[in-house]
Amino acid sequence: MFKLREQDKHFLWSLWAGIGVIFVWKGLWEGLYEIPYLGNEWVALFVGLAILTFSGMIFREFDPLGSLEGSINKVMKTVKTHSKDGTFIVKYYDKFQKKEIKLPARYISKLDKGTLIIEDKRNKEEIFIPTHRVTEVLRNGKTYWKM
Repeated sequence: MFKLREQDKHFLWSLWAGIGVIFVWKGLWEGLYEIPYLGNEWVALFVGLAILTFSGMIFREFDPLGSLEGSINKVMKTVKTHSKDGTFIVKYYDKFQKKEIKLPARYISKLDKGTLIIEDKRNKEEIFIPTHRVTEVLRNGKTYWKM
């Protein structure tokens, strides 16, 4: 079965909402056909998009990558609460080693503002991993979540 990545789902829902907004604007402008220049659908589309752009709504609401961090944090909270049984493995990209690292989720000591905190008991130190570097979460060897 084909499974969409989180980025793909977010982009498709943003696209769907954007199309809905455009149809609403088109419907509103249909009622304004009596006003000169606004009767042209291209002018109506331009004015509607300009209003959305200048209000900042189009960038705040329809950013295809904007709420990915929230999605990653949600998945990490789920993994953290169910990580005691050892079925979850978190894969993240380490920019210093320039490779993906697999980490059993039971080593995650806490989540804090977009950061996974790993407690290294051997060296008695904490390792901080930004959640935006998490690329995949495995459960029992199968993909549970993928960026």
